[in-house]
Amino acid sequence: MFEWTAGGYDTAVREQIRGWLAEDIGSGDITTETTIPRDSRSKAVIHVKESGIVAGIPIAKLVFEVVDASLVFQPHVNDGDHVAKGTVLATVEGSTHSLLIGERLALNLMQRLSGIATKTDAFVRALEGLPVRLVDTRKTTPGHRMLEKYAVRVGGGANHRFGLYDAVMIKDNHIKGSGGIRAAVEAARSKIPHTMKIEVEAESLEQVGEALACGADIIMLDNMSPSLMKEAVAQIKQASPHVIVEASGGVSLETIKGIADCGVDVISVGGLTYSFHALDISLDLNAKKGGELL
Repeated sequence: MFEWTAGGYDTAVREQIRGWLAEDIGSGDITTETTIPRDSRSKAVIHVKESGIVAGIPIAKLVFEVVDASLVFQPHVNDGDHVAKGTVLATVEGSTHSLLIGERLALNLMQRLSGIATKTDAFVRALEGLPVRLVDTRKTTPGHRMLEKYAVRVGGGANHRFGLYDAVMIKDNHIKGSGGIRAAVEAARSKIPHTMKIEVEAESLEQVGEALACGADIIMLDNMSPSLMKEAVAQIKQASPHVIVEASGGVSLETIKGIADCGVDVISVGGLTYSFHALDISLDLNAKKGGELL
């Protein structure tokens, strides 16, 4: 089970939900308004049509609360649960109009977040027993980063930096633009708090040596072959055992175990949040089983 830790997130997510609903509703749900009586009431059952890791139950609850605070949302599972095809994830009861207005946004978010959590879980299981940390990247859907990074945590992964503001990460274009690794690191160090770490991307052993020489805290080995990566890790650990070694680029379920065996501390996978299969989740009104409403 993974619990949604609201903190200051609920307010921000509610604001996003209002915007997403406004985009969908526009001047009104014309189909519902013209086909269903205003006083109609229903019970909706949200169920999953394939197995996977659930994420987004509390987000769906927020969607229906924003649509209509009188709706009664009852979760049947928790975020982080592994569910089988056909599992009822939640029920929602109240105004039929309100249920249908919130349906698509709630499902869209749950499907995407559950897809991310399910993919993350697969990568985490591939690393089981190994002393390496799986993290995401900034390759998220614009406007959905908070939720997508949450889904990675639900799946058992961890988060890399959240945005451009919370860590120094010197990549190839920063190196080119500043005149080299040393110039970039020294310029950054002169301007950031002493509490902030500096990460440097390296594509060769020569760049690894430069990053070590100027005191980088984290060295990212980008798109290196396993043999070159092993050599780079040995070089780093011999020179500065405290330096964190991250591997990135070309990481798949087929290659991640071999990358971990190179001795890196962290593996970052952009595909967790930009290349995933959304879990198939549906909402049915007044669903029955054995003649009884579910």
